[in-house]
Amino acid sequence: MTAILGAGISGLSAAYYALQNSKVTPIVILEASNRVGGWLRSIKQPDGTIFEQGPRSIRAKNGENSALELMEQLGLSDKVIPIKFNHPAAENRLIYSDNQLHFLPNSWKSLMKNTLLNRSFLSIMWNDFKAPKGSEDDESAYSFIERRFGQDVADKIISSMVCGIYAGDAHKISIKSLIKIFFETEQKHGSVIKGLIIEYLKMVNEKKKKLKSISTDGNQINVESQNTLLNILQKCEAEKWSTWGVQGGIEQLPLALASNITKRGVIIKTEHNCEKLKFNKDHVELIVNGEIKRYSHIISSLPAKNLADLMEEQHSELSTELRGIPTVTVGVVNLQFSENILPINAFGVLIPPKEGLPILGIMFDSCIFPQNSKTTVLTVMMGGAWFEKYFGNCPSEEHLLTIAVNHVNEILHIKEDPMAFSVSILKDCIPQHIVGHMQRLTRIHNYISMHKIPLGLCGSSYQGVAVNDVILSAKQAVSDINSHTL
Repeated sequence: MTAILGAGISGLSAAYYALQNSKVTPIVILEASNRVGGWLRSIKQPDGTIFEQGPRSIRAKNGENSALELMEQLGLSDKVIPIKFNHPAAENRLIYSDNQLHFLPNSWKSLMKNTLLNRSFLSIMWNDFKAPKGSEDDESAYSFIERRFGQDVADKIISSMVCGIYAGDAHKISIKSLIKIFFETEQKHGSVIKGLIIEYLKMVNEKKKKLKSISTDGNQINVESQNTLLNILQKCEAEKWSTWGVQGGIEQLPLALASNITKRGVIIKTEHNCEKLKFNKDHVELIVNGEIKRYSHIISSLPAKNLADLMEEQHSELSTELRGIPTVTVGVVNLQFSENILPINAFGVLIPPKEGLPILGIMFDSCIFPQNSKTTVLTVMMGGAWFEKYFGNCPSEEHLLTIAVNHVNEILHIKEDPMAFSVSILKDCIPQHIVGHMQRLTRIHNYISMHKIPLGLCGSSYQGVAVNDVILSAKQAVSDINSHTL
């Protein structure tokens, strides 16, 4: 029997993919809390409004849409809410700098006209062309962008992006984890902009070849006109989705996964806390709620540092590597106002750390996924890498709410009090892929392989923190376990 630790989206996905291979069945999922879904949590208000405490949308990634693929396989395609490329939430992303809102550049054209930086795009290009190529195996996102494009780009743009993705500090996050293509194009072409242009032209040529291959008798097929015949993944590509959400909240995905796998024989045990792991020659011993349980394989979707605690006694070297992947805590304040009072339709606004504010950003939920045309729903993200600096160890919910409302007033000029709200402190919710993260992952996987440990790793601690990334990591964890059983 295989035990999966954690019933978040990655642990549930691992069970789903493991069911496709009899070598790792039967399966039990051990979850320490009283619910499934992990950080994907949607709270329904009395009037039907959804407050998202974790992610609210999932990015439509070129070539890898694991979450959307799952939605289709689970029969949830009719619940998908697409955000197409021309939607305000896709086109407009804001940055609050120097006491005013600026549009985040999202194209070459917008870079030319952008007011966020007090210099021309040509100046930024010249900075990149003359910058020396880095000689290290990895570099912080801040250092890389400052070296190639200038301090203003690092302070205002890349630092804001890191806040939005990792709730983290760009001085610590790895550029290879954040924007791998930037690192690779610099190494290959000596210039990020030059490399991106070359890669873009290659992509255009490949797209032309693809379009030519689907033409019939010289007449180009209009893919969008055939949408009724396309599956959800094909629609995503044809309609150029930017992101997408789920009717009823994003938690519908893990709930549907849990329902699917339990009907197929997976046992999910909530309030079952794994306290220790021991790998023996022919089995694995787990101490769960004080009792010893035996399994053949383990797939862990726990945060890396939590898994490190379980393995410290037997595999101290591996434990040290796992503990080297830190996490940050985020305060989440959902606010609902009685009127439609957004100053602009956009995905939201990010706050660069240089502004010295205790909030990371404000998501415009009622623009992204309108629920009630007469109300405004916002989510304020707070703290992250600076949580203890601004809030200490045990802030009250009232304190977080007051700060959130005050900054919504200051930044968006919304004067009225919220008609409804929710406050949550998500402790250690986002792993930080700091400089050297990729090399650390190599050492971790080499250690597991060398010691022939029947352990698969998935979740946001490893390949990426986005929903697509953690689902893909679940696929890989099952593949790793299958390789071990050969």
